[in-house]
Amino acid sequence: MKKILAIIIMVLGIGTLSFGADKSLIKIQKAGKMIVGLDATFAPMGFRDEKGEIVGFDIDLANEVAKRLGIKAEFKPLEWDGIIFDLKSRKIDMVWNGMTITEGRKKQITFSDEYFQDGQIIFSKKDNKVNKVQELKGKIVGVQLGGSGDFALQKSEVFPSIKAVKKYATNVEALMDLEAGRIDAVVVDAVAGKYYNSKKNGLTYSSESLTKEYYGVGMRNEDKAFREAINNKLSEMKADGTFKVIYEKWFGKEEK
Repeated sequence: MKKILAIIIMVLGIGTLSFGADKSLIKIQKAGKMIVGLDATFAPMGFRDEKGEIVGFDIDLANEVAKRLGIKAEFKPLEWDGIIFDLKSRKIDMVWNGMTITEGRKKQITFSDEYFQDGQIIFSKKDNKVNKVQELKGKIVGVQLGGSGDFALQKSEVFPSIKAVKKYATNVEALMDLEAGRIDAVVVDAVAGKYYNSKKNGLTYSSESLTKEYYGVGMRNEDKAFREAINNKLSEMKADGTFKVIYEKWFGKEEK
């Protein structure tokens, strides 16, 4: 009798485990696509080109991962300040757009393994260069609302001495206001600011960085199987050289 009871309990236990199993990857593959949330102004990670098509380093990575998973990547531009809410409310399956891994974000979502290193630096006009963080004292500083530059500035020692902080929906808007002379400086991801400036060459940037950061793909905490699949494909791409090819397409060859 005890043996029969043990078997029944074991069977029920297996059924419970199966019912509660993580089916995130299965659902994605069944849908045939993964919906990628992004700020479509964050060049060169994800942005619209002259034809209005969404392109970029992260776009190429996401498309390659999707291809290896046997699905397609669908890109959905959203306001960056609310993108974690959009992820948690299932409007998108992931955030893949130069998203910095932070302790605050890790309390809300999970991340893939880090795949890119960046940092927050200061952009200013050439005739009024801000080269050090301490030189932000008494300045009007622009940041993207909810972006890493916003958080980094708030945590810096110089923050209480700043004259004013102006927050923008996008980094591009902040940099354009800087060019127009309406603000004194912008704290922005090095990769985004340098790419923007390479097209116009009207600004300069600091030698000092506020942070050292790493990018990851943001996903829901419960989507463990999906996260593991993303990590596996990224590892494959690094091992077979595909990641390097995509990197050099957007950033050129690394200096040795």
